[in-house]
Amino acid sequence: MIPPLGTQHSRGREMLGRSQVLRRSWPFLLDVTVAIIGLACFYCIVLIAKFWAGPPNTLMVVSLSPRALPLYAFYSVVRIGLAYLLSLAFAISYGYMAAYTPRVEAFMIAVLDILQSIPVLSFLPGVMLAMVGLFPTRHLGVELGAIVLIFTGAVWNMAFSFYSSLKSIPRELREATEIYQFSAWQRLVQLELPYAAIGLLWNSIMSVAGGWFFLMACEMFHFRSRDFRLPGLGSYLQTAADQGDLRAILWGMGTMVAIIVATDQLVWRPLIAWSDKFKFEQVESSKRVASPILHLFTHSNALQALRRSTIDPLSEGIYARLAQHRDEKRKQPPQRSEEPRRSARAAQAGLAVLVVSLVIYLAWQTVVLLRPVTGAQYIRLLQGALATFLRVNLSLLLAAGWTIPAGVAIGFHPRLARLAQPLAQIAASVPATALFPVILLALVRLGGGLGLGSIALMLLGTQWYILFNVIAGALAIPTDLKEVATLFRFGTVQRWKTVILPGIFPFLITGMVTASGGAWNASIIAEYFRLNNQTLETIGLGAQISAATEHGEFPILLLGTILISLMVVTTNRLLWRPLFRLAETRYKLGA
Repeated sequence: MIPPLGTQHSRGREMLGRSQVLRRSWPFLLDVTVAIIGLACFYCIVLIAKFWAGPPNTLMVVSLSPRALPLYAFYSVVRIGLAYLLSLAFAISYGYMAAYTPRVEAFMIAVLDILQSIPVLSFLPGVMLAMVGLFPTRHLGVELGAIVLIFTGAVWNMAFSFYSSLKSIPRELREATEIYQFSAWQRLVQLELPYAAIGLLWNSIMSVAGGWFFLMACEMFHFRSRDFRLPGLGSYLQTAADQGDLRAILWGMGTMVAIIVATDQLVWRPLIAWSDKFKFEQVESSKRVASPILHLFTHSNALQALRRSTIDPLSEGIYARLAQHRDEKRKQPPQRSEEPRRSARAAQAGLAVLVVSLVIYLAWQTVVLLRPVTGAQYIRLLQGALATFLRVNLSLLLAAGWTIPAGVAIGFHPRLARLAQPLAQIAASVPATALFPVILLALVRLGGGLGLGSIALMLLGTQWYILFNVIAGALAIPTDLKEVATLFRFGTVQRWKTVILPGIFPFLITGMVTASGGAWNASIIAEYFRLNNQTLETIGLGAQISAATEHGEFPILLLGTILISLMVVTTNRLLWRPLFRLAETRYKLGA
């Protein structure tokens, strides 16, 4: 039976009224959610400030009760978050200086090669003693030391990614910024950061995963007779591994996985969807990455009002000041006097002499410090360096064998990406050091040892550098190039040869370089591990560095660090640097 016409109109008006009520109430709920998040963040800041301002606890006992995990997880998340923000600021500033300062570019990249090859434990004595010395009566010193140590294990791949992105910006885009007379700040905000956003984001995911990887080493470590411990998930898992408590290990890993899943959904997924608009292409893709969280925040009235009242006026003021400064600079008559130039040259020469003198002095002090090292110790270190070198390169080959096709498949197929991207991010963020006790227990029961386990740990810790860079490279390939390959019916081999490999090549080299440095860094944990109240050790340079750090043997620690740096820099100079130049010239988008 068909209802009367008036009844139909009344129901329509009722449904329309309900939809209008929902539309009016939805932004209100969003604003309430944002306010609650803001209050929670404020409480967390107060809690951290009270804890860090307290006296250092030298006799802290890590509880293995599951009830302690929420507080431990909070402390670890704060340390990794602050280390990431520090890494992001350093990566952008250092990569920018290296890309736009030709006189020191080669030197800065060489320094970056050396720093990424130095293991975290090599930084540990100097960093921790310096921070504790700065704040001897506050817990802040030990916390800052742990944050800086996490920073040293997470920053280098981000710096390499931003630098390589700046070097591969198409020439026509740079010429456009020159025609429109962009200032350095406008070029950074409107061209360089957007162009580097995809690669920087995926390397940020890897950096945070690297922070989780080194969390156990940074929150609980031994130095001579001192035992540094911080409450956190890393120290919880390390204590559980020391005691062989599999139940506690599983509790800690479960908590870590929950945090990583939440981070993926609340942080990385919205950022990936947001960065998709920065893809350099002439034909817009019909398939975009979506994020409900990003949709919620972009439709919040409170955030939009905050942006209109703070960010927009601030940015307009900055651009107005830049334009005023540019106009004033144009009106100034050119200075013909050579006196300022002479003064600048004299200052530069004096600074160069000072730097050279300091380098010579430090080199001499290094030679003096290495005098106690015996010939037998030199031979043992060289044998360990060879063993670690073979493990590193084997792990790189194994990682590249599956990450390149998998990364291309994820980047080219949106349906697969929706399923595989979150799983890959979660798997990469679960630190191999948390899985390592379980893997090592299984290997010991099967008759294996740390020699095979160290390769597994290096593979687990470094394969994600390659995978995420390949995904970023596949996503950055313009849609019009993919459509041309489909239009001309390229075969699989031809598509890989002419589109895929040239498109991902700059990203792939960045991933391989950072994976190599990460593998060397992972050797300090992979070759020397505490399990069931005993220390497992295999022949390798990482094991010798870990043992030297624990016993305070500075000559061995210094010599091992020098050997790692020499091997990494030599490999970069003979292999990776020529490939970088090839990526910047032949496989660069644009004319």
